[in-house]
Amino acid sequence: MIQINRTITFLLVLVMVVSCNTPSEKKQETAQKLLANIADKELSGVKQTLVVFNSQTNNHQATLFAFEKTLQGWDQVFDEIPAGIGKNGFAPTGEKVEGDGKSPSGIFALGNLFTYLDSVDTQMPFQTTTADDKWIDDPESESYNCFVQGETDAKSYENLLLKSDAYKFCMVIEYNTKPVVKGKGSAIFFHLNKTGNESTAGCVAITEENMLRVLKWLNPESNPHIIMGNSNEILSEFNP
Repeated sequence: MIQINRTITFLLVLVMVVSCNTPSEKKQETAQKLLANIADKELSGVKQTLVVFNSQTNNHQATLFAFEKTLQGWDQVFDEIPAGIGKNGFAPTGEKVEGDGKSPSGIFALGNLFTYLDSVDTQMPFQTTTADDKWIDDPESESYNCFVQGETDAKSYENLLLKSDAYKFCMVIEYNTKPVVKGKGSAIFFHLNKTGNESTAGCVAITEENMLRVLKWLNPESNPHIIMGNSNEILSEFNP
């Protein structure tokens, strides 16, 4: 009887070990599920995708996964990457507004890269940032959510050349750009932070080490996009 009980206990423990995924595995499964729900409907012609999500709506700590389209489906490129998003988490789709401290939710193209360097190991288009480079965040300006060089009559804007390294690599996330809607949010970038967990004003930020890996991988011919949002809200919105 003792031997039978030991056998039963061993089998129960084995089942529990097999069935319980690690937090990392659960995040990976979530990312793959998000991509599977969205891909056929929204990602025609897209072969590279970043998926950035959190599990708690107001949490600024998110997770980034990179996927590439192959003949067999979507393959994960890197292990999970810690990412910082808006200090107030993600805004639900369509509800992002200027100054809310939230990152927008949705599917967006990845655009031009600004960098402090003269050369970057990437195939993505980039330009070296100068002290004249600005991004307008004044909702009343005709140049709202646009890049400008030199003088501007906008009441507020972001300098793209900072004293910090935050914008050393700063890629435009094409949110609210085509068309621009006044007051719906501006200057949403994919840029750097020091630890991967620091909050932003509404952007997505990762460490420089991870950014260099992502930039080397990205290819404009693959039409790279980024999927952003709270995992539960995205799954609900794009539930097939």
